[in-house]
Amino acid sequence: MFIQFLVFRIFISALGIGLFVWAIISFKNKRLIENIPTSKIRSIAMGLVEIYGEVVGRKDNILKSPFSQKDCVYYRYKIEEYRSSGKSSHWATIRKGSDYVYFYIKDDTGMVLIDPKDAKIDIPADNVFNSSIGKDPSFKIQQFLQREKVRFEGSIFGINRTLRYTEYFIEPYDKLYILGTAADNPFVKDASTFKGVDDVIIKKGKHEKFYYISDRSEKMILSRLNLIVLCGFVFGSLLIILGIISFIW
Repeated sequence: MFIQFLVFRIFISALGIGLFVWAIISFKNKRLIENIPTSKIRSIAMGLVEIYGEVVGRKDNILKSPFSQKDCVYYRYKIEEYRSSGKSSHWATIRKGSDYVYFYIKDDTGMVLIDPKDAKIDIPADNVFNSSIGKDPSFKIQQFLQREKVRFEGSIFGINRTLRYTEYFIEPYDKLYILGTAADNPFVKDASTFKGVDDVIIKKGKHEKFYYISDRSEKMILSRLNLIVLCGFVFGSLLIILGIISFIW
């Protein structure tokens, strides 16, 4: 009983510290977004920049989303299985992955190349599909599962497993907010680049920890960060205090 109570106290304290640290990081990111004005693409300066515009895919280099086969420039997915044991049940991730290609962002002044590698990509799920007993996944999903060597049928009598398939993607014409580092474009001498594109690429900087891409507006991003900061500080502080009190008692 004592050991269980000790573990509980440690867990409460660690959770409180984690929430508090999360709030501090979110507050720093919020201030960074607030302090950097949105630049027009034509007037981008080298260094940390904030832009907003429409996705333009490169016709010679486009992806297909895993489950719906939509044209996209970035995707990530996860496949989960519903598992139950006694009175508890949960969704367990059995496969996940992501992929991306370079793409352009366009506003009313011009267009710039984006390298999404290592960015924090904040987008909601585009599609969620399910398969279970009596319900097979779609043909497109079955094709994907075959390539990835994932079985939607169980080993016992071939009964379908209860699976959930979630995909997130960025497709052409999506509007994106991007905060990243403007640097020299290494592809300007390549014959495949668009005529007239300036020698600039947006990417994660060597000395910048924050590289953020979202399909939300700046106002929505800041509102969300404000909520995270408030909840993190309030609940984190309460849990830390509760943990300290429990150790004193």
